[in-house]
Amino acid sequence: MTAWVKGDATDAEGAIAAAAALLAAAHASVFAGLNADVAAIRAAYRLAGTIGASLDTQGAAGTYADLGALSRVGAMTSTPAEVQGRADVVLVVGAKAGTSTLASALRGSKPVRGLAAGADRQVLAVAGASAQALASDLALLRAHAKGHLKDATPLNEIARALYAARYGAVLYDPAELGELGVETVQGLVRDVNEITRCFALSLGGPDQDRSVVQVAAWTTGQAPRTGFGRKVPEHDPWRFDAARQVSTGEADAALWLSTLPAARPDWLGALPSIAIVGAGSLEAAPGTAEVVIAVGVPGASASGVLWNEGRAALTYRPGTGGGASAADVLARIEHHFAGKDS
Repeated sequence: MTAWVKGDATDAEGAIAAAAALLAAAHASVFAGLNADVAAIRAAYRLAGTIGASLDTQGAAGTYADLGALSRVGAMTSTPAEVQGRADVVLVVGAKAGTSTLASALRGSKPVRGLAAGADRQVLAVAGASAQALASDLALLRAHAKGHLKDATPLNEIARALYAARYGAVLYDPAELGELGVETVQGLVRDVNEITRCFALSLGGPDQDRSVVQVAAWTTGQAPRTGFGRKVPEHDPWRFDAARQVSTGEADAALWLSTLPAARPDWLGALPSIAIVGAGSLEAAPGTAEVVIAVGVPGASASGVLWNEGRAALTYRPGTGGGASAADVLARIEHHFAGKDS
């Protein structure tokens, strides 16, 4: 384990003690990133509960775009394997979804299961020159699908293709669409389901937000942005936005957990901070935070359970066993608070 405190190299115990002292001196700590394996995320929740910290995630923009729409209009979803195996008509919404690995795989294959097995697959697109144009096109597409508009535009042809599908799918990146865009997609899918089968598929980013959603649900019964300042978990997407807390001075210390590759946030240097990052990453350097601890990378130098985008499930990924785990580091930090009234 490689570690630094205020730019100077140190051993594991020295860095862990410094991290615990930094958190003990703070009144309102925020844990962010959470881009790690399930064991580390769970350990972060335990430590946050012990010291009264709040938590936020690396990909919160996309997570809350999906969760906000889900809470209002619901969702009809599928998995990448089902879409690749069954879909004969696929609508790719936005630039990010259009360049995804799944979209590329769909363009070069045919459905192999269900009613559409062996049929040619249509992969259609609504790109939009800007976020505003994309939102407008989605609204117009839904109007075509509902029969409120009928003309010779490509959007009308897309609507007709979705209704003619045996198994339709709509791929999108929630961070690109935003909450209202996701809600429009889910409304479109629900409309098409009145005639034939159609499902939405939200494509996650490289972060582990899908894992955090699972851990948060079984740990607190709530979504990820949670605070333990009053000793019980409280969920508030606005209040516990890490960037907002730092910008307003509400947080006076931060712990950045990212054992998988991710750029650290600009605000990390604005307050006393700890970074627990993957060994060998660009962030495993003395200038990243006041206390930097480099640990094993799950699925590479360390074993761990990670979100598997292809299976849409948590999956164990073995490692070489050559690195200390983030979960162990967080547990050792928490041990410094054992028996203390935080």
